[in-house]
Amino acid sequence: MLDTTGGSSIRAIRPPTETDFTHARSVVAANLSPTPLFAASIPGRSCSLKLESMQPTGSFKVRGALAAMSGVPEGSRILAVSAGNHALGIAWASQLLGVPATVVIAETASPAKRAKLEQLPIELVRHGKSYDEAEAYALHLARSAPVGTVFISAYNDPLVIAGASTVLDEIVGQSKQTGPLTVVVPTSGGGLLAGVTMRASELGTPDRPIAVIGVELETSPAMSTALAAGHVVEIPVGKTIADGMAGNFEPGSITVELISGRIAGVVAVSEAEIGAALRSLASEHGLIAEGAGAATLAAILAGKVGDYEGEIVAIVSGRNIALPLLAEVLGS
Repeated sequence: MLDTTGGSSIRAIRPPTETDFTHARSVVAANLSPTPLFAASIPGRSCSLKLESMQPTGSFKVRGALAAMSGVPEGSRILAVSAGNHALGIAWASQLLGVPATVVIAETASPAKRAKLEQLPIELVRHGKSYDEAEAYALHLARSAPVGTVFISAYNDPLVIAGASTVLDEIVGQSKQTGPLTVVVPTSGGGLLAGVTMRASELGTPDRPIAVIGVELETSPAMSTALAAGHVVEIPVGKTIADGMAGNFEPGSITVELISGRIAGVVAVSEAEIGAALRSLASEHGLIAEGAGAATLAAILAGKVGDYEGEIVAIVSGRNIALPLLAEVLGS
């Protein structure tokens, strides 16, 4: 989190602490109902879906937004940038906590997410042709913002990461199985993946070890590229139906360091595989997801998640997809 009080223009991001995780669990439990853990019918594999698509904002991002905003000083104003779902989380928390917020989104942001944001009591700023351009502009605004402005990244923030991790606490509490657990997590900036990975080391036991697998896009392999290099590397970003997973990292993002060496692996899914997963969710389970939300199931259906022992849970991260795009995918 960047607090611009005193005119500071330095992004000093620290890793989340145990205090952050404890705070996040308390705030999330007090304000959000646990999302369902749903047994999926997948040929040849037992799998459960953690339906973050059922959050009040339609995405897991509300967890991190709520955890981060509940910790800001009185009189603060929030500044954030988002592909859409983080903005919806910020807006929801803004209403709940009475903290005003300004959110920057790209001109090309999902029409479904933009339409929802335009109905909410936040200041919405549209800038740039991509998430990367919107993020750069928001960071520019943060450096010259009035005293009391607090910048909350969608992923590169200790309390956002801690808030996202609470999804694993729910999975462990809801699961009726014993033995090893593998959690499949969508990733772009890595806030959710970092949070789940860090929390897995605390919740895992010798009898129930927890492995974490990240899923990224073939058109936007920022995480695997950064992990291989040992630092953030700018990559070209291709077109995708999973807008929530596309884009580069903020320079110096702590998520890469937090994830490195702690996960079972990162796999990439294609646009065709995401489309197949969206159709499977709709036809087999009556569930709507956005492209990013279907990415984990796409990896499982495509055989890209190995034969891990025990229970496998795929996080369905969100449902906010434009209806014309959904209709196009379902009809193809």
